[in-house]
Amino acid sequence: VGTASMAADAEICAMLSDTLETVGIPRGDYLVRVNNRKVLNGVLEAMGLGEGDAKRDDVLRTIDKFDKVGEAGVRELLTKGRLDASGAFIDGVGLSGDQAAPVLAFLTSKAADTAGTLANLRAAVGDSKAGQEGISELEQISELLAAGGYGKDRIEIDPSVVRGLGYYTGPVFEAELTFEIFDEKGRKRQFGSVAGGGRYDGLVKRFTGQEVPAVGVSIGVDRLLAALHAKGRLSAEATGPVVVTVMDRDRMADYLAMVAELRNAGIRAEVYLGNPKNFGNQLKYADKRNSPVAVIEGGDEKANGVVQIKDLILGAKIAESATLEEWKERPSQFEVPRMELVAKVREILDGQD
Repeated sequence: VGTASMAADAEICAMLSDTLETVGIPRGDYLVRVNNRKVLNGVLEAMGLGEGDAKRDDVLRTIDKFDKVGEAGVRELLTKGRLDASGAFIDGVGLSGDQAAPVLAFLTSKAADTAGTLANLRAAVGDSKAGQEGISELEQISELLAAGGYGKDRIEIDPSVVRGLGYYTGPVFEAELTFEIFDEKGRKRQFGSVAGGGRYDGLVKRFTGQEVPAVGVSIGVDRLLAALHAKGRLSAEATGPVVVTVMDRDRMADYLAMVAELRNAGIRAEVYLGNPKNFGNQLKYADKRNSPVAVIEGGDEKANGVVQIKDLILGAKIAESATLEEWKERPSQFEVPRMELVAKVREILDGQD
């Protein structure tokens, strides 16, 4: 999204919340958490760590451990160091207690309501201009989201969110799944973050020299799918594409034309792109892709103006349970005129539903 307005950031957060609910993560099972890099920079300024200070990255890395080690652990890591759970000593950043105070105030600034959190953040950044600007942006986002009906049960300001990448320039956000699952050993686990993003107004300028405001978010699809499986929201595997097999390497154009026809008719399709020498491997590939149908056109079929269409789902079902007579009666491969390719594939797909 290319706009400098905080409305764009609020819109991204709202869209992320809506998307998670639409795909099957109910309210209460996720939280979109929002912070601002300017507030973080303000905290670093309040600590006396300016732009070029080598300790800035150490402090950011330590803030990122807040979820794991808590307030006391962060205090130790910022100052003299600490013993971790295994008994190993982790060196501290070497700050004084006074220098570390703004970070601890920042990390513990989350209050019962947004106004309280923002007030605590103001105290943490002191008179840092960048910090105050960041808090003002968070306030704008909160007001816009509240006006749209997005409460703290869906989206909240959370100072512990630190997106690791250095190109974020303002608001940062991530969506966290809050429900617990049990792993194979019966231990409780949380999925954690499934999406993250933020504002990166300076990124386009790095490559083009042109100032373009931008904000965006990306979703970790694999982790989201795993979460939906854990919630029982994905009972069946998604059907894969129709696979057009390759019988003659020199006729790739014919096969790609079939794929185009199927796609133009709204049917997912792809041509086999591996080594076509072993036809069995092509069908194995179709099986691996959970493909419902394979299309076959060898030299003889081409000469006769026909195609073979193999119903892979019916074939598998027959193989599981049918007698030989039933197998013969219910063919899972059909020969049709080439011009009827799309109609026959659609008929088979409709019959599989």
